[in-house]
Amino acid sequence: MSLLDIQQLSVEIRQGRRVENLLRDINLHVSAAEVVGLIGESGAGKSMITRAILDLLPASAHITSGDILFENAPLLIGGARRNNHFIGREISFVPQDPLESLNPVRRIGLQMTDLIRHSLRVRMTDARDRAHALLEEVSIRDAERVMQAYPHELSGGMRQRVLIAMAFSVEPKLIIADEPTTALDVTVQKTVLALLQKLQKKYNTSVLFITHDLGIVAKLCNRVTVLFDGYIVETTTLSDSMKPSAHPYTRALYDATLRYDQPDKPVRPIHNDIIQALREELEQRA
Repeated sequence: MSLLDIQQLSVEIRQGRRVENLLRDINLHVSAAEVVGLIGESGAGKSMITRAILDLLPASAHITSGDILFENAPLLIGGARRNNHFIGREISFVPQDPLESLNPVRRIGLQMTDLIRHSLRVRMTDARDRAHALLEEVSIRDAERVMQAYPHELSGGMRQRVLIAMAFSVEPKLIIADEPTTALDVTVQKTVLALLQKLQKKYNTSVLFITHDLGIVAKLCNRVTVLFDGYIVETTTLSDSMKPSAHPYTRALYDATLRYDQPDKPVRPIHNDIIQALREELEQRA
């Protein structure tokens, strides 16, 4: 059974008389304890899917059609919002930029305990103990010092570990990770990804991992959905995405990815003829 099920989701944005389609007939599902990668170039619509799920679309964007189900309960039916009580409790979010996401004038410990108390309905002492334990689980050695710190006093990698700890602290069934390592340097990226993978396996949490990097997807995900210009190109397993039978655009994305675990792999640009053929294919679908 699917934990998250997105059916025929379409989103458009209006600017005066101009209407632009951001997402078109998106079908996507994530099963229990599964890690699904959502990849595409910048502007493909990856983060817009996240915003639609979390009810965080900009004011000028509108869901024109589609359903979003969570455990068969409707978050969205026919473009109308139905339930938000899953968000923040059953569905957690790890954003791209931790410095912008954490409250700059509140200590880390207070931000974590507030979230835990609100979501799990526990006492302050229990919330504090859980926050401390989760910080240690994400390999923060001096958890007590970090709980007393403000976000600007921590490094980027430490802040991202805090956000991962916060996401897992409420025992969610699904975590949406929106390019959580993009703002980090390569060595810190590797550590943060390993922590995310370890916690996902420990708690059997489902993850929708959004990225433009097929190398990251290859290490973390069971399946991958490829997005281009608001359309889904294909959904496939990782082994299939690297076979000659994969969609030409998927293979081109893989060929254009620098892999730290394959230092001798050549990096090839995505040729314009592949993009043009894909646009023609998507126009025929529409």
